[in-house]
Amino acid sequence: MASTFQAYLQLGFSHIADVQAYDHILFILALCAIYRLGQWKRVVLLATAFTVGHSLTLALAVLGYLPVNTAWIEFLIPVTIVATALYNVSAHQKEQQLSTFGRTMRLNYLFALLFGLIHGMGFSNFLRSSLMPGQEDQLVTQLLAFNIGVELGQLAIIAVILLISALALNLARVKQRSWNLFISGGAFGIALIMALERVPA
Repeated sequence: MASTFQAYLQLGFSHIADVQAYDHILFILALCAIYRLGQWKRVVLLATAFTVGHSLTLALAVLGYLPVNTAWIEFLIPVTIVATALYNVSAHQKEQQLSTFGRTMRLNYLFALLFGLIHGMGFSNFLRSSLMPGQEDQLVTQLLAFNIGVELGQLAIIAVILLISALALNLARVKQRSWNLFISGGAFGIALIMALERVPA
């Protein structure tokens, strides 16, 4: 069991951190755009909400309880990035107002959870193609290890993004608003192109 757990733990980590399949990385980048390094706890909570969402649909899809239309899921993943980037532009202003801070955070968690449901179905296509024949009795272990690996990969990506953000904001003296627009705008542009290329026939 230990070797199977380790194999799928590494599989989950490498999948989320794969720069060639960068749509999930781009989503995390957009998710982090409005936060500073000192706000890392909030970002970790957002990542956890995202993990809860993708863990649910990943398990249901792999176990055969949730049908997955690959074409639509591949289209909807960049749509979630576009939506997150657009939300960032308006949310940054709202976060400056204490009266709307709690509502803004609740919406962030809700979006992360809902978008996690979509990304989880995308993860399921990859995981199902990676399942080893003859190990059906270890499916729960494989799912658990893969999800933990994805979460660890997300945390590593978040750490890198927040450190780069800290360098930009504190050393280069880039304003938070400008940084948010730069990151969100870049994520929006790339994701929009991806979405247009993936429109289901």
